[in-house]
Amino acid sequence: MGKFIITKRKNNEYQFNLKAGNGQVILTSQGYATKSGCKNGIESVKTNSPFDSRYERMTSSNSQYYFNLKAGNGEIIGTSEMYTTSTARDNGIESVKSNAPEAEIIDETI
Repeated sequence: MGKFIITKRKNNEYQFNLKAGNGQVILTSQGYATKSGCKNGIESVKTNSPFDSRYERMTSSNSQYYFNLKAGNGEIIGTSEMYTTSTARDNGIESVKSNAPEAEIIDETI
């Protein structure tokens, strides 16, 4: 079962990582000014992750593969790690789809 881990960056912004059942980070958020904003981002991931149309499949300038998960309004709500193949990236998307909807939230900022 996946987990959302809320942490605080050095600049005092909040962020979350979605980890798969094996502990690997599969999605990372932007920085949020407030913890409530971060929690809203998590809820947006849970809502949008089942829909394939919400994933933007990308290739970086150094030929690495990654994806962005977007909300209904087109805003990016999470970005994946870099993958060496498009197949690995697509497997990452499937992992987000299966882990995010029921993932528990762990707040490490308390």
